[in-house]
Amino acid sequence: MTILQWFIFFLVIQVIHYLATWKLYEKAGRKSWEAAIPIYNAIVLMKIIDRPTWWTALLFIPIINIIMFGVIWVEIAKAFGKKENTQAIIAVATLGFYTFYLNYLDKDLRYTANKNQKVKDNFVSSLLFAVVVATFVHTYFIQPFTIPTSSLEKTLLVGDFLFVSKFHYGARNPMTTVAVPMVHDTIPVINTKSYSKWPQLPYFRLPGISKLERNDIAVFNWPVDTVRFFGDKKSVGIRKPIDKKSNYVKRTVGVPGDQFKIKDGIIFINDQELKFPDRTKLQYSYTLKTDGSQLDGNYLINELKITDPAGYITKDSMYFAALTDETVEKIKQIPAVKSVKRYINRNPDPSIFPYTNVWNADQIGPIYIPEAGKSVELNKETLPFYKQIITDYEGNTLTEFGSEIRVNGKPTNTYTFKYDYYYMMGDNRHNSEDSRYWGFVPETHIVGKPIFIWMSIDSNPNLKLFDKMRWERFFTTVSGEGKPTSYFSYFIVLLVAYLGYDFYRGRKKKRDERKRYE
Repeated sequence: MTILQWFIFFLVIQVIHYLATWKLYEKAGRKSWEAAIPIYNAIVLMKIIDRPTWWTALLFIPIINIIMFGVIWVEIAKAFGKKENTQAIIAVATLGFYTFYLNYLDKDLRYTANKNQKVKDNFVSSLLFAVVVATFVHTYFIQPFTIPTSSLEKTLLVGDFLFVSKFHYGARNPMTTVAVPMVHDTIPVINTKSYSKWPQLPYFRLPGISKLERNDIAVFNWPVDTVRFFGDKKSVGIRKPIDKKSNYVKRTVGVPGDQFKIKDGIIFINDQELKFPDRTKLQYSYTLKTDGSQLDGNYLINELKITDPAGYITKDSMYFAALTDETVEKIKQIPAVKSVKRYINRNPDPSIFPYTNVWNADQIGPIYIPEAGKSVELNKETLPFYKQIITDYEGNTLTEFGSEIRVNGKPTNTYTFKYDYYYMMGDNRHNSEDSRYWGFVPETHIVGKPIFIWMSIDSNPNLKLFDKMRWERFFTTVSGEGKPTSYFSYFIVLLVAYLGYDFYRGRKKKRDERKRYE
């Protein structure tokens, strides 16, 4: 939406508010014109419903304000004597039009001053405000995620439940302003779209406490994501808003300004091999040659933890898609194994970005990773790298007339980037759909930093529930040096101590109350 469209939308909301409440303002001892002044009317309304003035700010925070409208509708009804849960439900179910009824049709309406000192909050009001708090934390501080795929296997496991920090790289404002709180793009159970594409806010990010660096694991919205249908198999694709695109988690291997290259599966940044933290568990594909003896499957699965099935097995050779260096060294010690060779792809792959059919997953680059404010030359050779940035991510028009390139209708041979961009890859190098296949990740798509694994469940259907729990991964940090340490036992001790204290405090409160009545 343009600024003018937002201004008109804001004015429409103000007109609706005035029409729905001006008589109520008068009944509360205020002037009717006070219901018509933007922002001031909200401050006055907080006094009428006996709520803190800072609640006014919540009405201007995207997503949160949608829930706050429900809270305010309920609070207005309570302020004028409609204190029952059923009346609160009506206020929310009618999307606030119950306020019109109170304003114009309820002849017996009476304003109850200082109501919150006399009447406890009803269930609906308390529930709505609890959702407001949870949504605020979920949107601007910490959000739970789960790992659905094996692209970062060994570092993060399928079934890991993460807490992702929004404040490390700066919380991004919700661009989709009308959406069901605390769900992503689909409402569970009914499997329908959870948001409205209109109205949309421009990209904005609060200041963070750190920058996204090389080797950081990051959660981001998959840049090229579209969804085929929401229950409608006839639709051919829906362009999602940025913040409703699917969430991915990968390792940042290239940052703005880098010259990025992959040679024989090894990453080079500015012609220097990229070094990884010691917790990183890179995996590659390997071919095993044996003396013809069959390897012990139980040993491979139970001792070496090789869970990915072999791509092929012959009399004297095997292929594995995802082995770490540590596992390879152990395999070399098996007497029947004669050689272990890492698979390196040397054949052109047309699915590799920028789809010029000259690279593959093990041989890429060099590629310049765009940096905000920096310019690149535009020509037939460079345009495939940056065309998607110019049109999709930065909202320009681009046309080609022979050798001439026009951006927003003007001929040019250079382009200056508006945003920073990143190159993301999975540690499971031959089983990861990442930037090698769809290109750069714009800063606008960055969601946050995984900081904590609070639970981890093995998806193996043959295990019993208790055995599925990876207890050693409960309450472990994602980043850091050395072997991850579980803080689960400390959490249990603190939880028991808190519950014990809460029980003691409750008993003490009851004893004190009995003494007052004796």
